Amino acid sequence: MGLSLGALATPGLTAENVALVSGAFRRSIPVEEIEHLATTGEPVGLLKNLMEVSGQEPEEVSALLNKEISLPLVLTSRLINTRIGEAIIRRVARILYPISTDDPSVSIPAIRAAVINGLHENDGSLTAIGFLNAYPNHTLAINIPALTAVIEKAQSIAGLVNFFSDSPLDGLKESQP
Repeated sequence: MGLSLGALATPGLTAENVALVSGAFRRSIPVEEIEHLATTGEPVGLLKNLMEVSGQEPEEVSALLNKEISLPLVLTSRLINTRIGEAIIRRVARILYPISTDDPSVSIPAIRAAVINGLHENDGSLTAIGFLNAYPNHTLAINIPALTAVIEKAQSIAGLVNFFSDSPLDGLKESQP
């Protein structure tokens, strides 16, 4: 909690840009554009161009940005400072980190601070925008290859679960006398 209280005492230190990073490629999107999409459902600027190229639906992205996660502040603070919490944050820190460095000694405290301060500022619920507004660095980098790998892994696990829970069991149920 000491880190988060110190971060609360630092006014104005929030993410102003989100940098999409893939090797030598880097594009920064102002957080204002992301907030605009979240509040209006309408992308603007570079975010609009990126969404058109990627085929993303603005309504889906806006809903994702506004998705609230409710967590108890004290319990969350304790959890993210345990070995399990450290392991989870270490994995997240491979995807999200301050643009100046991806060193875990910097990125892990930044993620902790954003979660705790975001929960504190929003009465125990956190959204992507709340996280960005609480992130203690001007530019949050998102490692696109690392994010893509996590998404693909999650999709393959979901597909495997669906495969074994839907179709094979239906076939077994029909063949029984």
